[in-house]
Amino acid sequence: MTDRFSLSGRAALVTGASSGLGRQFARTLARAGATVALAARRVDRLEALAEDIRKAGGEAVAVKLDVTDPATVKPAFDAAEAALGSIKVLVNNAGVPSGAWFLKLEEEEWRAVMDVNLDGVFRVGQEAARRMKASGGGSIVNIASIAGTMPLKTLAPYCTSKAAVIHLTKVMALELARDNVRVNALAPGYFSTELNEDFLKSPAGQKLLSKVPFERAGRMDELDGPLLLLASDAGSFMTGSIMAVDGGILLSSG
Repeated sequence: MTDRFSLSGRAALVTGASSGLGRQFARTLARAGATVALAARRVDRLEALAEDIRKAGGEAVAVKLDVTDPATVKPAFDAAEAALGSIKVLVNNAGVPSGAWFLKLEEEEWRAVMDVNLDGVFRVGQEAARRMKASGGGSIVNIASIAGTMPLKTLAPYCTSKAAVIHLTKVMALELARDNVRVNALAPGYFSTELNEDFLKSPAGQKLLSKVPFERAGRMDELDGPLLLLASDAGSFMTGSIMAVDGGILLSSG
């Protein structure tokens, strides 16, 4: 059964691979046997990650991709496929946080968050789906969040964008099933990354984590299994699923 989690012989592309969860996702896919295209704006960081993956016995290439710029999407896929072959797995991970009370929220911040977290998922997902359809199918994993299912103060753009990603995932799954393209979403809870580690260590962050039944933030490697389930043949009959990996926080929020 473990062979069904293997991604050997498949090429994957991960957006936002230069830091945080994206780096972890790229390493996880490579360890499972995938050849990985690392996509982000900071190519220098991507090259360093690609070298680390190669030293560990994997195969990876860095491709420049700005999910807010439609003109960069197709060239990034072209470069990835020229190096690795048809992309069969997409991890639509690129995202940014927000942090303002609703009445103090500037439209510029609202649009910036939506452009990355929602519009970027659409842009990259559509290009991947077109190519997967042409090559016989594939798996798209959109990275949502528990914030897409529960309201959190000061995070209006983030919560709204992730809620939209969840619904977009379901529509994509419904439409693309006929093309043998599976579309699911991973919805992490509180995981410590470069973007939030200082906050989670603060008194406010510790108070937040106290509401998690496990009373801690998740470890990065605790997303490995769920990601591989959605990306590999182990999840071959799953599409339109929203998989929460949150230590039970959604149970305690009701």
